[in-house]
Amino acid sequence: MQDPPACYGARMSRYERRLISSGSTFEAQIGYSRAVVAGDWIMVSGTTGFDYDTMTISDDLATQTAKCLANIEAALAQAGASLDDVVRVHYILPDASRFPECWPVLQHRFGTIRPAATMFEARLADPRMRIEIEVTALRGSASAGR
Repeated sequence: MQDPPACYGARMSRYERRLISSGSTFEAQIGYSRAVVAGDWIMVSGTTGFDYDTMTISDDLATQTAKCLANIEAALAQAGASLDDVVRVHYILPDASRFPECWPVLQHRFGTIRPAATMFEARLADPRMRIEIEVTALRGSASAGR
């Protein structure tokens, strides 16, 4: 097995890959995992504001943002991590001009950890989706670097 790229920091030549599911019907239909755990790294797929139990979604962007983060938090918890371990975040919105509507929710959840972040404008798979959020977390990093 090859070592991961140097950008992942610690050598992880012998790591177990673990898949995490949210139970979303999208995962089975498309063929992906909500998150993949490799060593202490957790890569969480782009996550929307759907309530996966009911497969419903709010029309409100701020509400969707909060639900995205709750869905991500649930995946991270399954991996033994939390939002405090997030080191990188990508925000994808179909209308970049609406990004400021998300800021209060993002400030509340990420304001103290301040992960590296990028916002993209792109169409999303369903027109009801107002935002999709993807994160990378490093388990155990929550207390480091503050």
